[in-house]
Amino acid sequence: MRPIFDAHCHIIDSAYPLIPNNGYTPEFFSVDDYQKRTHALGIIGGAVVSGSFQGFDQTYLIAALKRLGPGFVGVTQLPASVTDSELETLHQQGVRALRFNLKRGGSEQLDQLESMARRVHACVGWHCELYIDSRELPAIENRLLRLPALSIDHLGLSHEGLPSLLRLAGHGVRIKACGFGRVDFAVPGVLQQIHSANPHALMFGTDLPSTRAPRPFEDTDIVLLIDALGEDGAGRVLWQNAREFYCLS
Repeated sequence: MRPIFDAHCHIIDSAYPLIPNNGYTPEFFSVDDYQKRTHALGIIGGAVVSGSFQGFDQTYLIAALKRLGPGFVGVTQLPASVTDSELETLHQQGVRALRFNLKRGGSEQLDQLESMARRVHACVGWHCELYIDSRELPAIENRLLRLPALSIDHLGLSHEGLPSLLRLAGHGVRIKACGFGRVDFAVPGVLQQIHSANPHALMFGTDLPSTRAPRPFEDTDIVLLIDALGEDGAGRVLWQNAREFYCLS
């Protein structure tokens, strides 16, 4: 079985606080639930991503990383007031990236992006991750290209923003190949276009438990990716690209 690094998953533990987002509170999805759901997939590492409903809480994330083990890293949300000491402590606990949720909220917003991206990269070597509709990318494309390291979630969601997404990928921005049930386009062709623009760009994620997705993750999404990119391309997207980006290889 090929190894898979799940570059985008969520853990929603009932032992930790949740913040309703626009009236929405997700169902719980524990580490045990995640491991049971992915047991047959060959996942041996991944990135646990903080959602809008988790705000700036770090306790759930650190607990999840301890349970999941050293192959997993954290992607967190932080206020601009975070101290260097707090960043260093989170880094020691396995956090490797800072998320800006521009679509759902729960994080700092765009006006803090550049300063925080530079700060966390300089202090602890983290990159930033954006949850954003790609239709909004052209207006900030040049700003994003100035950031030290960046990824964009869910293939950018919208076909309308694909030209900007492809330009960003060509300049080194990583794109998460996850949330196939969230997008408004046929996934295989877009995977091929992004991979052609930059074979290092795509990073596979299950997006489990697929909160609010019109269609949740299915195991056949992995087959779709392999069929679209071939064995060699899929190997990069399912394992190598993310491992490199999260500084695990």
